Amino acid sequence: MSTTSKVAAVTASFWVIKIAATTLGETAGDLLAQTLKVGYGVSTAVLFSFFLVFLTFQLLAKTFRPWLYWMVILATSTAGTTMSDFMDRTLELGYTKGALILVCALLGVLATWRLVEKSLSVSDISTRRAEVFYWIAILVSNTLGTAAGDFLADDLEWGFLMSAGVIGGILLVVMLLHRYTSLSKVGLFWIAFVLTRPFGATFGDLLWKPHEKGGMGLGTVGASLVIGVIMTVAIIWVGRVERRRPEAA
Repeated sequence: MSTTSKVAAVTASFWVIKIAATTLGETAGDLLAQTLKVGYGVSTAVLFSFFLVFLTFQLLAKTFRPWLYWMVILATSTAGTTMSDFMDRTLELGYTKGALILVCALLGVLATWRLVEKSLSVSDISTRRAEVFYWIAILVSNTLGTAAGDFLADDLEWGFLMSAGVIGGILLVVMLLHRYTSLSKVGLFWIAFVLTRPFGATFGDLLWKPHEKGGMGLGTVGASLVIGVIMTVAIIWVGRVERRRPEAA
């Protein structure tokens, strides 16, 4: 079934909002599972249900709707946080094994998408099936990012600040490769998309964790409010820019 592409253009503002969404997903997921003590299993069920609701509206939409699109991204991030923690902590798989399982899952999704659709384009998604693959890949990559961030911060004992700095450096390298080399732009996009999740996860932990654990001590509520405001302002700004383009033309 052919459809109009309803995904956001990959620009600098896309990555700013994406990092904000993944950071908010980390703090909001931890707010539900840890601060409110709902538990990882129940939190995953609740947040995954929200993801399915927003995804349904996204799939039924006829045109690109920025708020709806980013709510689905946020839903994948919050659900991915608790899904990863459920695997790593409740099921006691550990960060290393959990991350490896999710790496294999993401590669499997991308390989199947490429086999079925003959493309992994993230800008020209013109079929409902490609859109479904797109969102599954995003959900898995955001879940993977949480496990990877926790692996760096806890298993390798790098701490939140060092982990965020290392991942930020790798993202800078990816950006330079995109800018100055002929490497696959699609491949670099998915590498960056996966890496922004642990960057957001570690940054979120840096904001809300207490000082004795290497964080800034804002708490899950405070950190979620701060990032939520940043994300809201960014989406409003991008929406205004998009509305002005037809007038300028």
